[in-house]
Amino acid sequence: MEVLEEKSMQTQEIAVKEKNIVNDKKTAYKVVKRVFDIVFSLIGLILLSPIFLIISVIIKLDSKGPAFYVQKRIGLNGKLFKIYKFRTMVVGADKKLRKYLKENPEASEEYGKYKKLNEDPRTTKIGNFLRKTSLDELPQLINILKGEMSIVGPRPYLLKEKKDMKEFYEPIVTCKPGLTCIWQVSGRSNLSFEQRLNLDMEYLNKRSIKLDLILIFKTFTKILKSEGAV
Repeated sequence: MEVLEEKSMQTQEIAVKEKNIVNDKKTAYKVVKRVFDIVFSLIGLILLSPIFLIISVIIKLDSKGPAFYVQKRIGLNGKLFKIYKFRTMVVGADKKLRKYLKENPEASEEYGKYKKLNEDPRTTKIGNFLRKTSLDELPQLINILKGEMSIVGPRPYLLKEKKDMKEFYEPIVTCKPGLTCIWQVSGRSNLSFEQRLNLDMEYLNKRSIKLDLILIFKTFTKILKSEGAV
């Protein structure tokens, strides 16, 4: 009996040590990731400030409305936050979308599957270019610096998409949303909403500093080639 109890205690000690090692690795990953986010976003905002100014002026000249678009998105632990983007659509875009989908059944089906439209009537002239080159996402460096987002992580979902996320919602919101992820380098707008969810889950299961660096590199490659832009 004593031998069995001793073995049981040793097994428990090993399990505790292994759990502590895993927790330490997770903590180290989060710390390194946050430091990288701060440095990357701060340098990016400083170096790209002239680009921000130029894009803002062009947007104002291209169509009526503000240069920036602010929208509520689902963040870490389900907390809502305001995401920043360069405006790529006309003012009153949501109202125009509802009317367009009502009058176009095929577009409604496409939007239901992808949550996006390849030919979106709401997009402005400069907006098409910004979306194709992903320049519209640059203001999210502010969200990253504030700690609301990370460079790499599942793209932040809309509140209205929560019900469509189903069983994927709980695990996905345990991770801080990001500027890019596996979905961004695997087809983006060419993938269905369900495929996007599955790719986000793949990232959650495999995330590491090495994977984050690989995804950042692949993202830059995709942007330069203008592949799969939304």
